[in-house]
Amino acid sequence: MMNKVKEKDNPVLQVKDLVTSFPIKGGVFKKKIGDIQAVSGISFNIYPGETMGLVGESGCGKSTVARTIIGLEKPESGHIYFEGQDLTNISHGDMRNLRKDVQLIFQDPLSALHPKMTVKELIQEPWQNHPGVLDKKYWGKEVVKLMELVGLNPDSKNNYPHQFSGGQAQRINIARALALRPKLLICDESVSALDVSIQAQIINLLQDLQKELGISYLFISHDLSVVRHICNRIAVMYLGKVMEVGDRKDIFQAPTHPYTQALLSAIPTPNPWDMVKKKEIVLEGDIPSPANPPSGCRFRTRCWKAQEVCRKEEPELLSQSCGHLSACHFAEVDKTYIPTSKEARI
Repeated sequence: MMNKVKEKDNPVLQVKDLVTSFPIKGGVFKKKIGDIQAVSGISFNIYPGETMGLVGESGCGKSTVARTIIGLEKPESGHIYFEGQDLTNISHGDMRNLRKDVQLIFQDPLSALHPKMTVKELIQEPWQNHPGVLDKKYWGKEVVKLMELVGLNPDSKNNYPHQFSGGQAQRINIARALALRPKLLICDESVSALDVSIQAQIINLLQDLQKELGISYLFISHDLSVVRHICNRIAVMYLGKVMEVGDRKDIFQAPTHPYTQALLSAIPTPNPWDMVKKKEIVLEGDIPSPANPPSGCRFRTRCWKAQEVCRKEEPELLSQSCGHLSACHFAEVDKTYIPTSKEARI
């Protein structure tokens, strides 16, 4: 069971109107000729003990959001508040100190680990970079404690990353992230490179750690079955914009945005003989270039509901009749495309 979130509490993280762009360079001298707006004015909150899911197709800007939050990318505009402190106007020293409370788990477990460092050295590295967090005489005991916490045998602390499986390597990454006892953990496609059985182990581990340590998660994924299992609330992104936000029940049982409905209709059916009965939305055309997004609604070039108003006016992310936020001029619940409970559990 997931933790119940009290939205009356102050958010751990607030993202307000965040815009992150990358320059387009061309010509012999590589001069700037334009911009790619990877993240275009998105907003969301994460509350204590909550798991917020961020989903969407590859290239929609999910990872850029994560990198901007932890300071690896500089936002063009907007604000990011962590426990009330504005991260967009913060000194390098203050950001370094803040990283103790905000940690990131990367997608590829082995590429995130130095191949010439032992597990013991890898887990101790955060304490070396943040002196004063833990007295050096306790490092050995804490390494053992963290390895046991994430389900690793402490006897393997002197082994190197290549001696572990993908799932074990990701557990090492989780142990490193937990070494500083963060308040917010950003999981950027942290289980997508793993086998399905290992995915389940890592997800269950994250849920157990949340119950024990009270950590908040920003869980970034394109796998709806994983998101449905672990997340309290979900934000659906398309081409740098948030299209729909709601709790798990809202998104999976009462989606109002056509893009969310298309994603849900693509969930595989467990019984092949039932595929004829299921209606699937097949989106036509390619995702537009973020360097030149469509006017009005960014999804209109692939949307079967699109009308003239969609070309002229960009829909705002507003509360709809069903009670949650959706950015669509014609938002409505269409149960034709909602997966059954069995399909959603895949």
